[in-house]
Amino acid sequence: MKLIYFAWVRERVGKAEESVDLPPGIGTVSDLVAWLKGRGEEYAYAFENAGVVRAAIDRVHAKPDAPITGAAEIAFFPPMTGG
Repeated sequence: MKLIYFAWVRERVGKAEESVDLPPGIGTVSDLVAWLKGRGEEYAYAFENAGVVRAAIDRVHAKPDAPITGAAEIAFFPPMTGG
């Protein structure tokens, strides 16, 4: 699965994207975030307030309980404002 990080999430993780093989039991966005937080201090820092970070599954905004099974790409980004 391809993971993409934008804005300050990218800065904190230290990379723009990566490909990962998820372990069994990772079925939702929130499961993925919890797993990522355990991968190192940079991930823990990026997702320290997981309720602030937004996600998109295959370029469609997704809630934390959204299933990720079969997804090709998941992106993480901070809240956006428009104007």
